[in-house]
Amino acid sequence: MSETPRDSHAGRLTAAVAYPFTSASRTVGTVAVAVATYCLLVLSSFPEYTVQMLGADLAYADDAVLALTANTYETIGALGLGLIVVYAVATGVALTTAIGRVRLAGLRSARGVSSVLPGLLASGCASCGAGVLGLLGFAGALATLPFHGNLVRLAGLALLVGYLSRIGDPRRCSVPSRTD
Repeated sequence: MSETPRDSHAGRLTAAVAYPFTSASRTVGTVAVAVATYCLLVLSSFPEYTVQMLGADLAYADDAVLALTANTYETIGALGLGLIVVYAVATGVALTTAIGRVRLAGLRSARGVSSVLPGLLASGCASCGAGVLGLLGFAGALATLPFHGNLVRLAGLALLVGYLSRIGDPRRCSVPSRTD
């Protein structure tokens, strides 16, 4: 039994990435999740500043995001900021694809959806920095990682890409038909 290009990992990855952009509502949802993920990751990189800014007035949210984006760039560089942006987009795509899979296949497919969680957690903790790690009692853990945590971000992205290449387009059945 030979594998067609649509059944290969690269084909399923391409189909999974294309799926959120096949309708306007899915595209808007994907972009909204990506923007929310980026804002959450950037705002949690310096939680005291975020609490002070948002505590003064919610109108300062855009100023806080801009200031912390600049801080993130100065701290971890263009590569780290790029990884955070790619991670946010991949999170939007993965969650939209996972929701599509649950809608089309039902809750029994939720077991496969749970495989996206390690990628979200691993890369999310490294992307937000000491914010979440500090809450967990590991404030200095990120500082001890080589390359400012970029390897952990990359590992989280690899998990998300692996998930997407496994799930493919949720509208297409991934169980091969048996031909005798």
